This record gives sequence, structure tokens and C-alpha cells, in this order.
Amino acid sequence: MDIRHITDSYAVSPQIAPEDVAQIRAAGFATVICNRPDAEIPAEVHAAVLRAAVEAAGMTFIDNPVTGGAMTMDNVRSQGEAIAAARGPVLAYCASGNRSSICWALSQAGTRPTDELIGLPARFGYQLEGLRESIDSLAAARG
Repeated sequence: MDIRHITDSYAVSPQIAPEDVAQIRAAGFATVICNRPDAEIPAEVHAAVLRAAVEAAGMTFIDNPVTGGAMTMDNVRSQGEAIAAARGPVLAYCASGNRSSICWALSQAGTRPTDELIGLPARFGYQLEGLRESIDSLAAARG
């Protein structure tokens, strides 16, 4: 597993598998967010399979699939709501962690400085600089 801690309470990773769930639980995560659509992956790692494994381990599973290049404000809202409702650290996954980082940054606009929302994921190679205007606009709208 390649867990990348964006903050103390939010981490991202590439695709997980059912055999990773025990390690995720042992690492202290309370919620797992799936940002990967089933159409991209084989059946053995579909959201329903991972939901069963995650919930059997006592964690919350949120299915918030983000189609590459087609993230919606519903995705952003769902991510933010899941993060806010979590009773402990959150692990979000997709193909590489990039979509999960973008969704996090947009959902947290206005709660942290834009430079931080861009800079924290950049430590892991996620380039969010192109989202600066969107983050600033969301932050202003949330006032």
C-alpha cells in the first residue's frame, strides 16, 4: 500500500484491494472514500466488494466515483460531507490518488489557505496549481 498523508486526518492512495483493508484499519482510518468508477477496474476491486470488506472491518465506506476529467460539484460536495462526517482519519483512493487530492482541495476551499490546498498534495507530485482560480472562487462563494 502506498498511503500518502495529505494532512493528519486525510490521506490518498492508488487503488486498494480487499487484502489491504486490514492494513488500512490498523493505520487508524475510520472512513474509506472510493473515487474510482467501477467501469475503470476489474470486478474484484469494484466498490461493492471493497464496501463489504471495509464495513466488515468496522469502517465507513463512501462511494463517490469521479470520472477522470469530469469531476462535478456533486463529487466535491459529497467528498466534503464525508470528510466532515468522519469519526477519524479518512483514506480516499482512485487510480493514483490525484482525483482524491483534487476532490479534497476543492471540498476544503475556504477552510484552509489556497496555497496550502495546492502545496500539501504537491509534496506527492499532485499538481493542483491549475485549480487555484477554482479554489479561490469556491472559497469566496463559501465566504
